[in-house]
Amino acid sequence: MSQITVEVVGFTYRPCGPFPCNAERTCGLEECFEKEKLSFAFPALKKALDEKYGDKVSVELVSLDNGIPEWVKEIVMKEHPPLPIILLNKKVIPVGAVSVPKISEYIEQNL
Repeated sequence: MSQITVEVVGFTYRPCGPFPCNAERTCGLEECFEKEKLSFAFPALKKALDEKYGDKVSVELVSLDNGIPEWVKEIVMKEHPPLPIILLNKKVIPVGAVSVPKISEYIEQNL
């Protein structure tokens, strides 16, 4: 079994999803509640996935703050995903938000 890589692509000062935080915490994260920025949500996501999957999954942030890499431009031109873009092993997964339950569904399918 090879390691699964989850990449979160977005602007760190922008929202972590298309909808505001809700009291039910449907994203599965508590630490970043009401901060609604990728800069807070990403560390919480990384911690949650590290605890859940350990060495089976690596979680990386691809910040667009200092420019957009060509490979990200190609993904956007081809697939038009919303920000933040969630990639699993370099493939876009249709999540569109930092969400432990939704991202975990795709991880489970690939373990």
